[in-house]
This record gives sequence, structure tokens and C-alpha cells, in this order.
Amino acid sequence: MSFQAYLDSIQTKTGKTPAQFRAMAAQKGYSNAKGLLPGIKAGDVIAWLKQDYDLGHGHSMAIVALLKGMKKEGDR
Repeated sequence: MSFQAYLDSIQTKTGKTPAQFRAMAAQKGYSNAKGLLPGIKAGDVIAWLKQDYDLGHGHSMAIVALLKGMKKEGDR
């Protein structure tokens, strides 16, 4: 599954776009425009996404990669 396919399935399941997840993560104090904030671990984001959006580990890690800037929309 490509990275974009992960993002597409996340949007289908949650109704939220990658930009909305970036904004929500910033509001929760997990990230800023440069990436995850110091002291924030992937597990913190994964727990939030599982609790609030019922996302599994793989889909949550896609959002983490997006927030860290490791991947971007359209990546394979």
C-alpha cells in the first residue's frame, strides 16, 4: 500500500484530511510547522489517534510520518 493510499483510507474512515490532522496535532500541542515537538513520542500521537479516531498502528504511523515531515501527500 502506498503512503497516499494510507492517507486516502484514513480520510475515508475519519472524514479528516491530512491538513486537518496537522492542525489538530498542533492544537493538541504535539507538533508545529517543523514537525513533532521535543518530548512528543510517536506513541503519544498513536494513542490519540486510536482513542479519538479508532485508527490502527499502521495508519497512525502514517500520520506520525506526515507530522514529522518524513513523508508528504502524494508519496508512494
